Amino acid sequence: MRFEGKTAIVTGAAQGIGETYARALAAEGAHVVIADVSDKGEKVAADIEGIFIHTDVSDPASVQKMAERTAEHTGRIDYLVNNAAIFGTMELDFLFTVPWDYYKKFMAVNMDGALLCARHVQPFMTEGGAIVNQSSTAAWQYSGFYGLAKVGVNGITQQLAHELGSLNIRVNAIAPGPIDTEANRTVVPGNMAQKIVRDKLAIKRMGEPEDLVGMLLFLLSDEARWITGQIFNVDGGEVFRA
Repeated sequence: MRFEGKTAIVTGAAQGIGETYARALAAEGAHVVIADVSDKGEKVAADIEGIFIHTDVSDPASVQKMAERTAEHTGRIDYLVNNAAIFGTMELDFLFTVPWDYYKKFMAVNMDGALLCARHVQPFMTEGGAIVNQSSTAAWQYSGFYGLAKVGVNGITQQLAHELGSLNIRVNAIAPGPIDTEANRTVVPGNMAQKIVRDKLAIKRMGEPEDLVGMLLFLLSDEARWITGQIFNVDGGEVFRA
């Protein structure tokens, strides 16, 4: 019960990795806010005795409402997990040809959303709070505008770590490798997924959402109190970085 009495917001927590994060935090005693555009989040919130707030992370008014409602409901915000992203429904295209309006919306959710949530949540955060952003190993590989968005998330993580360090708020990121979720199965055909496992992963299996939980809980906990501005690969050995 490392997080008993603490409040955590998890964006994109109606399903997939975000849902797994939310359930793990609740199991450790945290009061969890499910922030998502999907009303599936209501059931997750009910299951873990948390609250659901309909949130579009690309909309400043929606994010401000999320932060204010959380603070009003719980009296504090300790942790922010920026997990929301367009992925399972992602259009596959090239940077040179993707429709500009779609590209801007995609980046508003997948990159700018992390910054927007941090900006609106920070005024309500307690000293010693922590933010964890969801990056991806796509940031170090050719992955089109999805990879570009994750490069941006890494930069936001490092910059915010310095801007918020004097407030004793830590900012880190998790970069998952290929994770077996419904969204991933939609985007990556089974034969391609198996090729990635065979050719790129040191541990020869797809990751599961649960494989990411240990890193999340560690980075939010006091055990990581002197760790900030870092991007941690949890990827079965897919990417080796100097």
